[in-house]
Amino acid sequence: MKRKPAEDSTIYLVGSGIATLASAYFLLNDAGVSGKNIHILEQDSVIGGACDGSGNAEQGYVIRGGRMHEAHYVCYWDMLSHIPSYDDPNVSVTEESFAFSRRYVSNAKARLLKNGEKIDTTRLGLSLRDKINLLQLILTTEHRLANMKIEDWFSTAFFSTTFWYLWTSMFAFQRWSSLAEMRRYLRRFIHLVEGLGYLGGIMRTRYNQYHSVIVPLQRYLQQNGVRFQLRTRVADIDFEFQADKKTATAIHLLHSDGQASKVALGSNDVVLITNGSITDSTSQGTWTTSPVLKEKSSSASWMLWQRIANKNKEFGNPGVFSDHIELQKWYSFTVTLQDATFHNHMQTFSGNVDGTGGLVTMIDSNWLMSIVIAHQPHFPDQPESVKIFWGYGLYPERKGNYVQKTMSACSGAEILQELWYHLKIQEIMQPFTNNGKVMCIPAAMPFIDSAFMPRAAGDRPDVVPAGASNFAFIGQFAELPDECAFTVEYSVRSAQTAVYELFETNKAVPPIYDSIRRPGILIKAIQVINR
Repeated sequence: MKRKPAEDSTIYLVGSGIATLASAYFLLNDAGVSGKNIHILEQDSVIGGACDGSGNAEQGYVIRGGRMHEAHYVCYWDMLSHIPSYDDPNVSVTEESFAFSRRYVSNAKARLLKNGEKIDTTRLGLSLRDKINLLQLILTTEHRLANMKIEDWFSTAFFSTTFWYLWTSMFAFQRWSSLAEMRRYLRRFIHLVEGLGYLGGIMRTRYNQYHSVIVPLQRYLQQNGVRFQLRTRVADIDFEFQADKKTATAIHLLHSDGQASKVALGSNDVVLITNGSITDSTSQGTWTTSPVLKEKSSSASWMLWQRIANKNKEFGNPGVFSDHIELQKWYSFTVTLQDATFHNHMQTFSGNVDGTGGLVTMIDSNWLMSIVIAHQPHFPDQPESVKIFWGYGLYPERKGNYVQKTMSACSGAEILQELWYHLKIQEIMQPFTNNGKVMCIPAAMPFIDSAFMPRAAGDRPDVVPAGASNFAFIGQFAELPDECAFTVEYSVRSAQTAVYELFETNKAVPPIYDSIRRPGILIKAIQVINR
């Protein structure tokens, strides 16, 4: 039965990513929970999960990655329409983001490069067999694709097509990623296929996602009394199981001073659990050192889910998503430049003003390296003379084409040497690289592609498992039929689902934008695929 919040209700939220912050928002505004009764428990000293951004002009900025945005994230944009933006309390985050994206329209003119030259992306290079396979995949029911990989469905030649290079670099799918998840993406984002070659329809926030989304949400929640308990790790959760009822009874905490404590859950208390994390256990390198890849045992979120899952089969199978780091990892890097030479060159070369080009992928890179040059400034405190960009490599265990080391073994300086080689700008950039006007900070992310691992029904627990009386799972690893993981919309929709199923709100979660059923969109997509 759904509950009404009582005066003595305490709601505990595990983690502080976008799913948790959204849960707190819906608890406040739709379930009527008092802010002082909402406690966010976060192991780190900063909130935001995968929506991050940090650093400064002197030591270098860091962005581990960016979550893709588009107009039909109905849960996400509706929530943010009620949150004042970072700079202007009279403008919502949604209003600011849509206005920014209208001003800086995605139109990548150098989406794919080979040998330093632009490739025509208007033709996707698909054979008749590839087109038939794509159509069959879209029409196949998901349960038939359990545990299948993308490479189980398509021919070897498919992975050399322009379509695949656009797809893999845009969404970070790998050959061995979940075929079921690719099907969801094809159906969910079929309206974006028309602009696949130039990133048409992709939206951006004014600043990095930490400052544009997370900080405004945190301000809003704190102003409404929500309590943030940082450097507080949830080590375990106790449950009581009856024939038709499952109840969370206690939360075990580890504090920054090494002390442990236990919070008993009363009859009116609720806990919302972020199970798993795509950015947990990230480590950073430096200009002269490579990052150290961490193991699963270092991850609080994955170890917590493992302990919980061991208690009941309906709580999912975390090992499916977390036990193959060699297949899930990739490395990113953030470059801070005390000079505009690189950005000026790329603007001239690509024909894109900063913020309109999006991904530039070098398909002949052994690492399959991509970079993104965002609109500047990308950080609110970024000086006008300082420029930044972000990049990543999907195959970090391959040796570079120029630097004869794996990307995982490379320092920030070595990663840039490889990048300059592929862009054919070594002579242009070497003077700035040598005089200390460039900083590159690499990051190793062992679980970044974990949401794309091949899976079957039940591997992700339901948001509210059958019989759950006072708890729910939220985030990328709680099951939402038809929605696409690795998106902020997935996280916010899971939060809204959890709150609406556990509490009386008299509201329904809005339906997913179902572009697959719109004939006009389908016709355009078919025309693009047939070029």
